[in-house]
Amino acid sequence: MKVSGIIIFLTIVLSIYTLANWYIFTRTSPLFTGSLFKIIGSNIVFWVIVFAYPMGRILERVINSDFSIFFVKLGSFWLGAMLYLILIFIFIDIIRVLNHYLPFAGFLDYKTNPLVRLTTIKIVYSLATLIIIAAIINARNPRVNHYTLKTLKSSVEKKPLRIVAVSDIHLGTLISSNRLKSLVKMINSQNPDIVLFAGDVFDEDIASVVNNGLGKYFEQIKSPLGVFAITGNHEYFGGVEQKINYLTEHGVKVLIDSTSLVDNRFYLVGRNDRQSNYSTGRQRKKVSELVASIDRSKPIILLDHQPFNLNESAENGIDLQISGHTHHGQLWPFNYITTAIFELSSGYRLIGNTHFIVSNGYGTWGPPMRLGNRPEILVIDLE
Repeated sequence: MKVSGIIIFLTIVLSIYTLANWYIFTRTSPLFTGSLFKIIGSNIVFWVIVFAYPMGRILERVINSDFSIFFVKLGSFWLGAMLYLILIFIFIDIIRVLNHYLPFAGFLDYKTNPLVRLTTIKIVYSLATLIIIAAIINARNPRVNHYTLKTLKSSVEKKPLRIVAVSDIHLGTLISSNRLKSLVKMINSQNPDIVLFAGDVFDEDIASVVNNGLGKYFEQIKSPLGVFAITGNHEYFGGVEQKINYLTEHGVKVLIDSTSLVDNRFYLVGRNDRQSNYSTGRQRKKVSELVASIDRSKPIILLDHQPFNLNESAENGIDLQISGHTHHGQLWPFNYITTAIFELSSGYRLIGNTHFIVSNGYGTWGPPMRLGNRPEILVIDLE
């Protein structure tokens, strides 16, 4: 993407972000009372929290430090709080508008009942806090989602293949050693034949991953047929080559528009993420190109991070496609948006003879929260 395009995009995003937070500010400001010093201080604290996330992300690209980490973490929690504060305040505003034209609750008139306004603001923040706590707890408790699938093709040894697949870990400032250690333990407990990472292993900047030595945990994965990964869109944010090299150095084979015949039993096909088209200007290969020279009598497993154009895999004899990217919205009600955008936002679908599974993902992007869906790892027994 050209620099001018990036500037325009960021300007639009920051403008919308600022307006959304201005709405919250106007609804919250009645709490900022007292001396002039307290009022000014409250205003400064509010807007520092609002812009903590973008400031932290900028700072960590310059120098990764405790200061930048603090701002990223503070801002990430605000992103989740912002969503539910806006939704609740909008709901209350709708009720107040209805009450204005069709009076049914006189106490909602803030002009005559200023104390009700202050109480309402406190209730809104209390309710948002409870929602956030529930979302944080949910995000830290992944499930194992088990599928047993059959393919019309047979492998050489004709024995079931156990796949453990994980997408969207988003390793970085927020998701670090403890979460990755737990993930590796979950993976190994399933006794996989092969382990697949379906993109977005990393978040954005890789410095915290390197500084904390997280690569050693990948080396602890027990997988007789190997550990494979593909790129996701986040691998292209902050330098893709360094991330690919880091995985390779720690025992993970990265497939970038390439195929691998595994154990002479099945083919693994890894697509480069579609973000590469914009970041590098080079178009990724079509599925038909990737499978053109392989033995179609063997099962073919395709990893493609973003689940677009599913018919392309179905038309080219893919037996199983594993994707991620959607997070199934991550935070309600965004799941309605991802369901509208993607043919399959979460779960399983059979198209022709091709099995499709889209994972909710293991980690989170932005707010370390999930609501309306569970984080997961996939266990797939292919028979």
